[in-house]
Amino acid sequence: MIQIPKGCKDVLPSQSHLWQYVEKTARETAHEFGFREIRTPVFEHTELFLRGVGDTTDIVNKEMYTFTDKGNRSMTLRPEGTAGVARSFAENGLANEGLPAKMYYFSSAFRYERPQAGRLREHHQFGIELYGAADGQADAEVISLIDAFYRKLGLKQVTLKINSIGCKQCRAAYQNALKEYFRPHLAEMCADCNTRFEKNPLRMLDCKEEACKKITASAPSTLDYLCEDCRAHFSKVQSLLNAAGIAYQVDPRIVRGLDYYSRTVFEFTTSAAGAQGTVCGGGRYDTLLEQIGGKPLPAVGCGGGIERLLMVMEAEGVCVPSAPTIDCYLAGMDEASREKAFALASELRREGIACETDLTERSVKAQFKYADKSGARYIAVIGENELKEGAAMVKNLRDSSSECVKFAQLAQYFKGKSKTEG
Repeated sequence: MIQIPKGCKDVLPSQSHLWQYVEKTARETAHEFGFREIRTPVFEHTELFLRGVGDTTDIVNKEMYTFTDKGNRSMTLRPEGTAGVARSFAENGLANEGLPAKMYYFSSAFRYERPQAGRLREHHQFGIELYGAADGQADAEVISLIDAFYRKLGLKQVTLKINSIGCKQCRAAYQNALKEYFRPHLAEMCADCNTRFEKNPLRMLDCKEEACKKITASAPSTLDYLCEDCRAHFSKVQSLLNAAGIAYQVDPRIVRGLDYYSRTVFEFTTSAAGAQGTVCGGGRYDTLLEQIGGKPLPAVGCGGGIERLLMVMEAEGVCVPSAPTIDCYLAGMDEASREKAFALASELRREGIACETDLTERSVKAQFKYADKSGARYIAVIGENELKEGAAMVKNLRDSSSECVKFAQLAQYFKGKSKTEG
């Protein structure tokens, strides 16, 4: 039997209502903040990620699913959502629709890495993008949206951590300080960190190797090297979060794993699902559009994995609405009554009533079992006598009460029951 590829996961019918609930809550929250949905292709030209994500990142160096298409072009399955949105924004002239441009997306992302809990080779993200606003208020708005989203879901064990990694001007001095600090320790650090030392020493702070983490723990803080503009920007972000009543921690070790970030970076983390992990991460990327060939424009955004979020919700015991069930199952005793049940089901569905009927010529007893298993509240039984009388015997599967209801009145009957039962 052919099995699912390693690092992928099916979302089964019994689980899909959880995803729908998260997506519905995310959409509602995004709408409240004035964000609109954008959808981009699942694969892009590889150059987009080389220029946008950065050639010093693990994503580009180790994790991308890249292939050559039949036109001999290098294509890559998107490893994250921001670069594709930036490409679409620039290519379609969305700046002409008015700024700031506020967008959100749901997307699958593909990274070849070791599968583990909450981290799959194909995973799914909810992301936020805001273009055209350089002020710290835009950063606070994006953070506020995610905070509101998690509050709506009922999460209580998620912590917001923020930092500033400065701009191009002040980061140069910080990178020099990092090089001075790391140079005596290079022999003790991993091969990746030795490569990053020359290309982008800031990325060394994001290394997950235990030996490297011990060394980076005492590295200089980026906050000590911020220019006046970056310091004022970060101060405003904090002031706005304070005003909004959003708790946070300043963590100078947060740099994020992608090269396009500048100034504000942040993560929502939790230990509810085991080891400390990031539920959502993001920040400002004012140079990204220019890096991929567009006109310079400030931007800020974030993305969070839905699989990881569902793990955290389960670990916290978050109350989630039950999966929707059908209102009624129409059971037919013979060929003629099954045909009538099929016709009635069509009429009820046109009236917005969810119902099912027998498709496999089961016995009435088997239909009762199926109706009960499906979660139907009622079963309407139709046999020879019911066909003659033009009425179905409707049984309440919750309290076992029953009553005779005319075929023509079934829709109104179930609508009335839906109102009284809430």
